[in-house]
Amino acid sequence: MNQRELFLQHVAQTSDAPLALEIVRAAGCKMWDRDGKEYIDVISGISVCNVGHCHPRVVKAIKDQVDQYMHIMVYGELIESPQVQYASRLASLLPASLDAVYFTSSGSEATEGAMKLAKRLTGRTNMVAFNDSYHGSTQGALSVMGSEYWRNAYRPLIPGIKHVHHNQMESLDAIDAHTACVIAEVIQAERGVMSPSIDWMKALRQRCNETGALLVLDEIQTGFGRTGSMFAFEQFDVVPDILLLGKALGGGMPLGAFVASKQMMDSFTLNPVLGHITTFGGHPVCCAAGLAALELLVDEKLISQVKKNELRFAELLHHPMIKGFRSAGLLMAIDFGTYDLNKKIIDRCIAKGVFTDWFLFASHCMRLAPPLIITEEEIRTACGIILACCDDEQAAC
Repeated sequence: MNQRELFLQHVAQTSDAPLALEIVRAAGCKMWDRDGKEYIDVISGISVCNVGHCHPRVVKAIKDQVDQYMHIMVYGELIESPQVQYASRLASLLPASLDAVYFTSSGSEATEGAMKLAKRLTGRTNMVAFNDSYHGSTQGALSVMGSEYWRNAYRPLIPGIKHVHHNQMESLDAIDAHTACVIAEVIQAERGVMSPSIDWMKALRQRCNETGALLVLDEIQTGFGRTGSMFAFEQFDVVPDILLLGKALGGGMPLGAFVASKQMMDSFTLNPVLGHITTFGGHPVCCAAGLAALELLVDEKLISQVKKNELRFAELLHHPMIKGFRSAGLLMAIDFGTYDLNKKIIDRCIAKGVFTDWFLFASHCMRLAPPLIITEEEIRTACGIILACCDDEQAAC
């Protein structure tokens, strides 16, 4: 059996039509398959590789840490320098009330931990979440996911969760004295990059204050410069009680985290002891990689280039087949109106060497979320290929 056949036979499949490209190397904004074909990666492994693939500083940090130690004990028992240094550095970049980091293995696990923390702190069990929001696919995270299409197959899920519309003032009435927490994406990524108003975000924060509900903001996809600031919530003049991180947090390695105040997080330490525990969360190699990627973001001032490059994409991507373009920094959606058209153009793009895909709750939109290190030349090349594919599909209609 060849590699493709082994992949289909022995690697659990999540769809009946995987892309099944055999990528053998990746660097910067490029990937290469086994035949030597080059692809410009404009989705960064779904907003994971913000500093690009295999950046030398990140690779060096990984190798240096591997020479010291890898896994040595479950999370939280031993003082492991990569965890300590990364948690401290993250706290230095966050508001003072977000000073304790609980590292997990993924964004989904961060969601799970935040849900437990909110229930423990408030003594309440009800939660409010938003339609068309994605927070992961484990049982708890799935319960707050904003799509009945995915939820329905796995019921019964966690009770007491109410889903309302994002960015609508009347939705805030669902938050009351029985609400443990409200969990919200700052920007609804999988809906096709939908941003709320500043007024709504502030009203959401105020409603949580009034009712005693905790505000959990999900920055798993929008964190680490993706939207033009280190964290997207900074653009809305609000501070969450609990912050969810993942994807780019690990610099290309698997890592998640939820962040709260030290006082809040201490509720996990007693009654019961080990109130939340993980084996591989905050793996030292992953933390070393993530810290190196974060320092690279800061040292190279990569975030300062995001808005300029966002404008380049917006200026270049005009075509009769494009119905709309939405962006929040280098998180962008090209609206083609229908899934069928979007899928045809995506397939053409991949064939011509631009690696992209669609959004879970906006299958009519093409996803663009390139590494923040993308150059003007790479932007022009990628956009040129996308437009050429639009031309080809228009001619074929």
